[in-house]
Amino acid sequence: MEIRIKELREERGLSQAQLAAAVGLSQNTISQYETGILEPKNKTIKKLCEYFGVTAGYLLGFEEY
Repeated sequence: MEIRIKELREERGLSQAQLAAAVGLSQNTISQYETGILEPKNKTIKKLCEYFGVTAGYLLGFEEY
């Protein structure tokens, strides 16, 4: 699964730590999502979608913006 967290974060000029603080996660967790070590749970996907203003399908790489 191609999760677009890094792409969205970088487009907005955010560090991993800034994104983590904004959505209530640790910087390490964001890093692991971006490298594919971990996959976010549904609750986290919802938070990230709301934060970035995108659909879950886009965030998870299933659809184009």
